[in-house]
Amino acid sequence: MKRKSVTSRDVAKLAGVSQSAVSRTFSPNAKVSESTRKKVMDASRELGYRPNTIARSLITRSSRTIAVVTYSLDNPFYSFMLEKASRFFQEQGYHLLMFFAPPSGDFDPVLDDIIRSQVEGVLMLAITMTQHQAKLVDDFGIPVVVINRTVDYAGISQVSSDNYQGGHWAGRYLLSLGHSRIGFIGGLPDSSTHQQRQAGFLEGLASSGQACQAIEIGNYRYEDACEATRRLFSSPKPPDALFAANDLMALAAMDILRHEFGLRVPSDVSIIGFDDVPMASWPSHSLTTVRQPVDTMIKKATELLLRQITQDDPQTEHHVLPITPMLRGSTRRPAG
Repeated sequence: MKRKSVTSRDVAKLAGVSQSAVSRTFSPNAKVSESTRKKVMDASRELGYRPNTIARSLITRSSRTIAVVTYSLDNPFYSFMLEKASRFFQEQGYHLLMFFAPPSGDFDPVLDDIIRSQVEGVLMLAITMTQHQAKLVDDFGIPVVVINRTVDYAGISQVSSDNYQGGHWAGRYLLSLGHSRIGFIGGLPDSSTHQQRQAGFLEGLASSGQACQAIEIGNYRYEDACEATRRLFSSPKPPDALFAANDLMALAAMDILRHEFGLRVPSDVSIIGFDDVPMASWPSHSLTTVRQPVDTMIKKATELLLRQITQDDPQTEHHVLPITPMLRGSTRRPAG
């Protein structure tokens, strides 16, 4: 069933403020005290109030607008996903609004902006959310689909790949190539993708009685991964193989090893990434990696979000899609 319509008068009554104060709170650049703003936002969340600020929705009750929330477009994997999502929603007659959130931390200010924009649905692209934040979004009654992240909350639909299995394969495969000093460059420590890929990788090594030699954090960023690689290979006994939690960091490691340490990939060091971005297959990189089924991920996520927008009583769904190892030239050939 659709939620009962809540008016600004209802919010004003619960918050103990005037109706005009509610209007100012949800009007960009309008002056309102922080204490009043907090009262209004708390009451809005409790009632599930969404201010109607788009003129068209006054008539149609439909803004035909989707919010896409991400923290960065530096990673080509996210840009690729955004392009595919944009094309799908454009074909369905929807417009996209972009919002950028911190990699981790306080999501509430971004949520407030989304609410004021009167969007019909939200696509969370690689955004890390806590249970509390997920519940805040759900309480407003806005359809939401999280893609390439997971959150321990049943009320929000999620689409991801099997990150644990991808990490597990990477660990076991590097061992099968005869490597004994294997390092890991992780992503954002609070993200589900980092945690799941690392857990699978460590278990893959442990299943053969081995341990990870060293772990550094690259935050899914090229520059941070360069620094992580320098730290790893400044050791008296540097790794002879690396698993990076995404392709961007794997390519950063490859550049540093070749151009600063004078090492050969894969003769001196094997490297595995995760994602399979288009540049991973370029001859100058030829990166062995774990392919995420990006086309399927986007198709499921966008179609799921559209169903939740158009149906009266949509059900949340959680999808974990299989990964595919892509064997290329950045790893040694298997023995024999």
